[in-house]
Amino acid sequence: MAEGQGMTRRQALTLAGAGALSAGVGVAGLVNEWGSPEPRVVGGGSSEGGTTGMELRQPDEHVSSGGELALTLSAVAGRAQVAGRSVECLSYNGSVPGPTLRVRAGDRITLDLDNRLGESTNLHVHGLQVSPSDNSDNVFLEIKDGETFRYEYDIAKDHPAGTFWYHPHLHHTVADQLWAGLCGAIIIERDDVPSLGAQQERVLVITDVTLAGDRVVEAALPDRMLGREGDLVLVNGQLEPVVTVTPGGHEHWRVVNACCSRFLRLRLDGAELRQVAGDVGPLAAPTSVEEILLAPGNRADLLVRIPGEGTHELIAEPVDRGSAGMGRMGGRAGGTGEAVTLLRVNARGDAAPGASLPAQLADLDDLRDVEVDQKRVLTFAMGMGFGRGMSLTIDDKTFDAERVDQSVRLGTVEEWTIENVSPMDHPFHLHVWPMNVVSRDGSPVEGPPEWKDVVIVPAGGNVTVRMRIKDFPGRTVYHCHILDHEDLGMMGLVEAKA
Repeated sequence: MAEGQGMTRRQALTLAGAGALSAGVGVAGLVNEWGSPEPRVVGGGSSEGGTTGMELRQPDEHVSSGGELALTLSAVAGRAQVAGRSVECLSYNGSVPGPTLRVRAGDRITLDLDNRLGESTNLHVHGLQVSPSDNSDNVFLEIKDGETFRYEYDIAKDHPAGTFWYHPHLHHTVADQLWAGLCGAIIIERDDVPSLGAQQERVLVITDVTLAGDRVVEAALPDRMLGREGDLVLVNGQLEPVVTVTPGGHEHWRVVNACCSRFLRLRLDGAELRQVAGDVGPLAAPTSVEEILLAPGNRADLLVRIPGEGTHELIAEPVDRGSAGMGRMGGRAGGTGEAVTLLRVNARGDAAPGASLPAQLADLDDLRDVEVDQKRVLTFAMGMGFGRGMSLTIDDKTFDAERVDQSVRLGTVEEWTIENVSPMDHPFHLHVWPMNVVSRDGSPVEGPPEWKDVVIVPAGGNVTVRMRIKDFPGRTVYHCHILDHEDLGMMGLVEAKA
């Protein structure tokens, strides 16, 4: 393909010869008395589909006790349930997603990672503000096949409460291993966070995948350049599951976008939605939303209320994230062009009282008026490299684990402007230190402080963020959270010293 010529995702799949047909996750099927589809197979009964209409299951959960959570996390290549089928995939402790880890601020997590994948791996605790060194959140470690490595994460007493997650982070293998099933949620709780009064709490880990027969379809190079998106979009490893709720009551949904590349624009028609937390814990106050956009890696805690009886669908609307060429292609290149039903919600039974929500959830730090110690500009770019296809760079460089790209000092406030001169959106992720969003395309962010650990930088645009470099010396990384782009080199190394 010549430089400047756009490629749609459909064309990329055709070139790749994947041969995987669309799963066709429509709304047809038998309907019971409550308007919920009975379990069925989609995809015309082909091996590319899966079973829908099953009750949403929650991942297994491990809860800390006495200030510690100790467990073995076995990363295994073998069969697990995916989309209601037995599939050859990768899993933690035999399930996709892996178990949820629930701890309290001030706890220690001691985790023995038992690698039985047949290849090397490691572990990243996404969003946790913990040390990036030694046997903590050290992405430079390589745990070889057959080895067991003990990770220890000390959660500070003032660590934000919220929803976080874990996945592999060994360079060049991250997207493949997550795509094949390796991820799970982490929940941190604190006594000083106001009660939401929800009747039910649910974890919703959203992933996508393409299946052929009983196996996961590998992504070809064109798909990696765009950032792969699967034909099946799953919630807790299930295809279009069903949730039964009490009308009038509130539920607390902890939503994790654990897709490799897919942006999720979520809406639930007929429901009242209030966002209460994001990437970095509670918002300043409950915020009414009609839809919410989550880049890969983003999280959102939502209070969900269905006023009366009925059936509703949680929908992921199409998101245009750009093209691998020099122009945007109407959502067809980097991003699906069709809405996807993620799950169905049945509200039935006698009405329950709604929760009495607190007016304020948190007193958030605000760096927008703080003196900055250092300003930096980082530039994301995509181009054609002679003889080696497309290049994905930050500041004209691909990742080198031996090269320090940014040297920062502990105890300072940094301001980074991330420029995107490419024709695709890139979600920017910084490990360890959360980011206070200051401006987008030069326009100041108004209202309560906005804290993220993944920030969408639109094609041709820029975002400015600030962060406190505190507590943790050592080396870590920043990168595009389209994980194929990270694996292909769109990542840099930052080192913090006293």
